[in-house]
Amino acid sequence: MEMHVLETPQQLGEQAAKKTAHYINEAIQKKGAARLLMSTGASQFDTISHLRKADIDWTKVEMFHLDEYIGVDATHPASFVKYLKERFVGDDIPLKATHYIDGTRPPQEVIAEITAEINKAPIDVALIGIGENAHIAFNDPPADFDTTDAFIIVNLDDGCKQQQVREGWFPTLDDVPKQAITISVQEILKCKAVISAVPHKEKAKAIHATVTQEVNNLVPATILKTHPDWTLYTDKASASLLDEA
Repeated sequence: MEMHVLETPQQLGEQAAKKTAHYINEAIQKKGAARLLMSTGASQFDTISHLRKADIDWTKVEMFHLDEYIGVDATHPASFVKYLKERFVGDDIPLKATHYIDGTRPPQEVIAEITAEINKAPIDVALIGIGENAHIAFNDPPADFDTTDAFIIVNLDDGCKQQQVREGWFPTLDDVPKQAITISVQEILKCKAVISAVPHKEKAKAIHATVTQEVNNLVPATILKTHPDWTLYTDKASASLLDEA
C-alpha cells in the first residue's frame, strides 16, 4: 500500500490521474495496448478531469465499466453509463473499445457478456473509489470476498443508498434501486495496479477504517491492502481522522 495525502481534491485528482496515465502508457509501450477499469461517482470528478488531459494514445485503450444499477437506463441522471459517456469519453476520447454495463437488459446476459470480455486479458490499471460505507464498486458490507465470478448481482445497503441521495443522484432513498451489477472483489484484486482517489470529509470514517482495521468484509476496502500495487490518494479532509488514530 502506498498512500498520499494532498491538500485539495484538485491536487488529489491531478496526482491520481498522473499515476493512472503512467500505468496506461507503460502498458501501451510494452504490449501496444492498455486495459482500464473506470470508477464513477462524485469523488472521481477531479481525477477524470485531469485524466482526460493526459498525453495518452486513447485509440490503444480499452475501457471497462465498474458497476451499474439494475433497471436504470443510460438516460437516467444517475446512470454510470451516462456518467462515463459525458464526463470521461465525451466526443474527444477515441477509445479502442468500451464495455458498458446495461442496467436494462437481463442481468445474467449482461454479466456473461462483460465477463467474457474482461477474461480476455488482465486489467492494467483500475480506478477503484471507496464509498462512505467503505464499499469498493458496489460490494457493500458485508462484502463477498470469496466469489470467483467476475461480475455479480448485489443488494445495495442503506448506507450506500444514502450516499447516492446525498450526492444528488436520486431524490429520495426509495428512488435508489435495490440492486446493481458490480465487478467482484476478487476480480478487482486481479488488476495489475489499483488506484483509489478518495477526497472529501464525508469519506473520512471510511478512510480511517480502511487504513487502521484488519482486513474484514465489514470494511470492504480493507481487502485492497492485500493487493501488491495499490495506491491510495486522499485529501486533508478525507484523511483527517487518521490524525486521531
